[in-house]
Amino acid sequence: MRTTLVLDDALLRQAKRRAAERDLTVSDLVNEALRESLRNVSPAALPFSLVTYGQAGRRVRHEAADLAAELEDEDRRRPG
Repeated sequence: MRTTLVLDDALLRQAKRRAAERDLTVSDLVNEALRESLRNVSPAALPFSLVTYGQAGRRVRHEAADLAAELEDEDRRRPG
């Protein structure tokens, strides 16, 4: 399959140099790197909760999903 990648110039120079050192094409190097990256999936984060104290000492328990949703909302609000 043929596709187009947009790579940073410095990264492409490094990839070309590494491919030449290993007697590979840049395509072969990229395929190898992608396979390796997809094979080494990071383990899921352990579950956690965060307890904060609000007004009048009220204890609030935040679940990981709550924090992830908040971070996603924050990303959407950022101008970009």
